[in-house]
Amino acid sequence: MIIDCHTHVFSPDIIAGREEHLRREEWFAHLYGSTNARMASASELVAEMDRCDVDRSVVCGFAWNSFDLYVETNSYIADAVSRFPDRLIGFANVPPLHSGALAELERCLELGLTGIGELKPDGQGFELADEKGLAPLRAIAAEHDLPLLVHLSEPVGRLYPGKGGTSPRKGFEFAAGNPDLKLIYAHWGGGLPFYELMPDVRQSLAQVWYDCSAGPYLYRPDIYRVVIDIIGPGKILLGSDYPLISPERYLSELNEAGLPETERNAILGGNAAGLLGLNGS
Repeated sequence: MIIDCHTHVFSPDIIAGREEHLRREEWFAHLYGSTNARMASASELVAEMDRCDVDRSVVCGFAWNSFDLYVETNSYIADAVSRFPDRLIGFANVPPLHSGALAELERCLELGLTGIGELKPDGQGFELADEKGLAPLRAIAAEHDLPLLVHLSEPVGRLYPGKGGTSPRKGFEFAAGNPDLKLIYAHWGGGLPFYELMPDVRQSLAQVWYDCSAGPYLYRPDIYRVVIDIIGPGKILLGSDYPLISPERYLSELNEAGLPETERNAILGGNAAGLLGLNGS
């Protein structure tokens, strides 16, 4: 089974209102101001999954300024999961410090969403170090055993829209302070796996998985081999960040990496199936 653990969808209404959102939404304009930045509906995602032989995908929303757009997007994702129950896994997104965040998250759980994310501290106006502010969200995630997908960025290298300042250090400190959470750190955790060469760091990151989203923009294909040699194959997840990049490109790079079949299968879906509780499905 091939599982893409990091995709984004937008409702048709939001896609149709793109120009209006570019005027009103600062973070959206930052990421989608270019006409080359694609948006996709749930139906378009499933069509791309069919084309690339992807079995399941985790679908996420966006880091809006308007709380109403979170509600609209979460409802759309829940509806998409109901329409494609064997293909899509819905994550809820809320701005953690908003007064309505917890009620919205509880609503999303009632609608059948089974994770949280992708949280983007830069786009949502919070810091992972805000222990008091994030405490209610962390409590719900721990109580319901919800995976928490967080955007991390490498602290060096070129700048690009959406890179942000949530560094490996911030991700490490958050994981170390919340050992009861299942954390998925996007974009190779901004390079955090390399620090797992340090035994104490590795111990603190026992409940952290890394998705490879945006990897083709950032690293050579041999990053798979390098990271496996450091942490083993069991904590790496396929994540495309579709529609930013098609999952097809990741499948090609995994072939290019020349991994043994057991390691490749773990990354393609085995690890995600265990994390998301899909082994019986």
